[in-house]
Parts: sequence; C-alpha cells; structure tokens
Amino acid sequence: MSLCNHRMHLSSRRSVLQHAACGFGWLAFSSLCAAQAREDKPGGKGNDEGLGTHFPAKAKRVIFLYMRGGPSHVDTFDYKPELAKADGESGPRSGSKWMKSPWEFRQRGESGLWISDLFPELSKVADELAIVNSMQTDVPAHAQATVRMHTGTSQFVRPSVGSWVLYGLGAENESIPGFISISPSGSALNYGNSFLPANYQGMRLGNGNREVDETQIANLAPLVGSERQRRELDFIQSLNQKKLQNDPADQEIEGVIHSYELAFRMQSELPKVMDIKSESQETQALYGLDRKDTKGFGSKCLMARRMAEAGVRFIEISQGSWDHHGNIQSALANNCEAIDKPIFGLITDLKQRGMLDETLIVWSGEFGRTPYAQGRDGRDHNHKAFSLWMAGGGVKAGQQFGRSGDFGVEATENPVPIVDFHATLLALLGLDHEQLTYPYAGRDFRLTDTKGRVVRELIG
Repeated sequence: MSLCNHRMHLSSRRSVLQHAACGFGWLAFSSLCAAQAREDKPGGKGNDEGLGTHFPAKAKRVIFLYMRGGPSHVDTFDYKPELAKADGESGPRSGSKWMKSPWEFRQRGESGLWISDLFPELSKVADELAIVNSMQTDVPAHAQATVRMHTGTSQFVRPSVGSWVLYGLGAENESIPGFISISPSGSALNYGNSFLPANYQGMRLGNGNREVDETQIANLAPLVGSERQRRELDFIQSLNQKKLQNDPADQEIEGVIHSYELAFRMQSELPKVMDIKSESQETQALYGLDRKDTKGFGSKCLMARRMAEAGVRFIEISQGSWDHHGNIQSALANNCEAIDKPIFGLITDLKQRGMLDETLIVWSGEFGRTPYAQGRDGRDHNHKAFSLWMAGGGVKAGQQFGRSGDFGVEATENPVPIVDFHATLLALLGLDHEQLTYPYAGRDFRLTDTKGRVVRELIG
C-alpha cells in the first residue's frame, strides 16, 4: 500500500471510529494506528507510526553531540605536521600567515589515530572512533551552516534529521518523546518537523549552555488527581476529535491530540528518566559531575544515556560556542576540557552496559576553522574542510577517513558533503535515504533531497 493510500486508509478508519465509538480514548486509537502502520509496512517497527527499516539496522538510536560555532579541526582531530613546519609563513590569503596548532598530536590506541592533547580522556577510547577529516558544507556562515547540518538545506524550511529518524523508525516508548534536543541553540528549525506530522518534532529541553541537572520537573505533576485529569483530558480530546472529523487532513489538530496524550503519560515517566542524581557516585564521577568545569556537559551526557535506555530515538546535545576568532589557545582549551571527560564517560558507560553497539554517537560542528591565523591568535571560518567523528552503532572504528591536504584548507581526498553524511547516518539506522520519503506539495521529499551517497567505508 502506498504511503498516500495508507494515510487515506487510516483517515477513513479514524472517521468510522469517531462516528461509531466516540467514547474511545485517543490513546487506544493511536495504538491502533501504530499497529496498522506496522501491518501495512513490511518490516515496520516502532509504536508511534514509524515506517520501519528498509534493511537490517546497525544502530537503534543516535546521540548527536553538536559543537556550535565551528571547532578547529587542525587543533583537535586533523594532524598537520606540514602546517607546523610552515608556521609564520605566508598563507593562501593576502596578508595571511600559517599558524601551527599550539597542541601536540599523538597516535592513540591500537589503531594509532592522531588526536590532539586537548583530549586526554577521549584518547583512551580512540579505538572506538571513526574520524572523518574531509567534511564539507556549503557556506561559512553560522546560521546557514547550522541549519544545513540539521536539515540538509540552508535555503528552505525542511524537517530536521531527528524528525526524519523518528518518522522512519517510530518511537520505542509511548510515554516520552522520541526526539529530544538538550539545550538547543539557534533556530527552532534545527529540531523542527516542518511538513512532517507534528508528533515528529523534537522536544526542547533546557536552554543554551545552562546546566540541566537542576531542571525543575515538579510542574509536570497534575494539579488534580490523575483520574480527574484523565476525565478532563478525555473531554478536551473529544472536542479535538470532532474538529478533526470535520478537517481530517489538519496536521495541527493531529499534533495537538498527540501532544496532549504524550504530556499526560510523560508526567509519570519523564521525571524518572531525568533523575540523574539517582545514579551512583561512581557513575556521576565517570561523567565528570564531581568537577565544576565538566559538570554542565557531563550532566547532559548522563541524561542522554538515560534517555537512550528509556527508548528515545534521537538525542541531541548542543554545546558552544566554538567560534574562536581570537584567543584560541585558552578558549579552545576550556571548551575541550568541558567535554573531554563527559564524552569519555558516555562512551565507556554505554559500552559497559552493552549499548554502544546499538547507539550511534556523532560529534561535529557546522564547519571548521582556517589553518592560517586571523588576527594574532584566532582562526576564521572554514567550510571547505572540517572534522567529524562517529562511534558505536555499526561504525567501522579505528580509522581516519578522508584528507584535507597538507594544511587543512580543503578536502582533497574522499570529500564528505553533509548530504553524504546524512545518507550514511540513515543507513546505519537501517533506513535507505532514497526510500525514506514524505509526500508534500506535489512531490516526494527526503532528507537528502535529490543527492546523497552512503559512505560505505565508514560502516563496519
């Protein structure tokens, strides 16, 4: 059954149920929709209208560590000995001078990956990483490059990658959102659903770089008893369902109905997931919660692990700013110190719990920095080459893929544009980027639009 016909089929069934059984709670009906979606889609999985995988998946979920502002690749994960030799000499731009990294690079683990001294803790799990040194994006502007990384385009309003993942796989847990963005920065486009149904939008948790371990969750408790609240909600939902009966194609009404039911269920489930203080002191220390400089990001990483355990499909953690136009030696060091121990803790903890193989971790910014200096001690934007790494989730670890020449100016070997990265991410989740489509405005849309190539070398 085609997707369009499938939706017409469900809309007709919805109408029948609304006419013949107005007393049915929406929760029961949404479960029926999910069951029907799985029935009509071969191989379909998930309990929130997911389409199901197209082939066996390597990963079940994604944790995206987004470093807002553009981390310098030549100071972190892209070793450039030739740049060190040319330090102070004239660069490619008029008046520019090459600037070596202030930090030493060393080969780490049995794989011998070159990683900067900025990451002493992460280096201990180097063999779990696949580092891509040939990433590329379209423009060296923060807003456009950020939206491009998150949605596949910087020109139009499109669903975010997390929404596409949830649309394809469906939710594992009906009581909490399947897509959560922790401390997002920038536009809501980065976690928005655009033309996808409203229940695939990401839930925002926290704001900017504020710590999330003190997030107040008491307001989730109902002011009245749960039984009375359920009766009130059933009355409101009956009105919503009548409205939907008159306009069955209105996604906003669908979204309201879904969000009310999800919020009702979240009241008992989400506080438990967010309670990182229930973790042992040993686990909290593993994530750096016992140190002031790592507590903020460590709390987010620990919460992400708990969300992954609870069935959240796509979890993003934003951390910034990495926009180091000046004072890079101290500013970059501070940023890396804040995330180094927590990321080591996240990878180690997931591995100890047997979850790393089914959890894809991605670390990236929107672009990189220039290998030549800006001012006395800064680096400018560079969209022609930057680094990204992945771990777990079926990734072929222990490798550095692609090159950015001798100096890190531009990807020269195995370039990986954003569209190819998105295609590869979906493939690790068992989703074919060419088949994961949604009909809108007269044509089928997809995350990768009309392009995209899966980088098979990155898949184990």
